[in-house]
Amino acid sequence: MDRCQRDLLRRIQELEFVAIDLNLFLDTHPDNRAALRDYSRVVDELKKLKMAYEHKYDLLTVESHAAGKYPWNWIEAPWPWEIEY
Repeated sequence: MDRCQRDLLRRIQELEFVAIDLNLFLDTHPDNRAALRDYSRVVDELKKLKMAYEHKYDLLTVESHAAGKYPWNWIEAPWPWEIEY
């Protein structure tokens, strides 16, 4: 895994953490407009980065938007525990 791929994957992981955290916050503060705005921005950026990653490298999840590509290459990507940061 080259540095560019590793950095992009790390950014995706960071944004996923933020999205989950904001989602949990919004569960208890549903009227917080700033949090909702932040959540929407993070999710939009996350979608773009995931699409870019999957287009250039490998699938991130088995249900990814590119999962139906031929040849099937799901098994070719490194497993999460195989990635060294």
